[in-house]
Amino acid sequence: MDFKQMYSINVNENVEKKGRFKYLSWSHAWKWFVEQYPNATYIVVKDENNQCYFGNKEMGYMVYTMVTVDKITHEMWLPVMDHNNKAIKNPDMMAINKAVMRCLVKNLAMFGLGLYIYAGEDLPSEEDTPTPPKKTETTVKTNKCVDCKTIITKTNLAGHNKDTDEYICKTCLFKRQEGGK
Repeated sequence: MDFKQMYSINVNENVEKKGRFKYLSWSHAWKWFVEQYPNATYIVVKDENNQCYFGNKEMGYMVYTMVTVDKITHEMWLPVMDHNNKAIKNPDMMAINKAVMRCLVKNLAMFGLGLYIYAGEDLPSEEDTPTPPKKTETTVKTNKCVDCKTIITKTNLAGHNKDTDEYICKTCLFKRQEGGK
């Protein structure tokens, strides 16, 4: 099985939502993964004192895992976080354990399994992003404005370049016309 085949596996029946985040439980992820790669192995990375977390109380802590399949190893890292995905500066063992297992699932996603769940996780946090369109607006696919990256809706669509498949919202078109770009 290759990356494309693993990526195409629909794990949605096991995806759960906690707060505003979706996740795939480690037990379901490992089951799906080992069904495809029975010889897969993983390692929780530890220091010389056998501790599985790295960091300090000022910055927070990270955990690391490595997954190997057919002589291919992917390493992954994940901060120890709370339910809002904010770093915990003084985590307890339960928070560290949860971080290790979430890191394992993220590591498995590097082989393709459930990778689509992570789409957008590297985007700015909610307080850094513009307010999404009102629910009464109908979203046109998931196209974004070429200038400001806001989601294009029927009510804010100003134009679409069919050659480049780029969209522009009314606000950015107005700014361009006023000489802003």
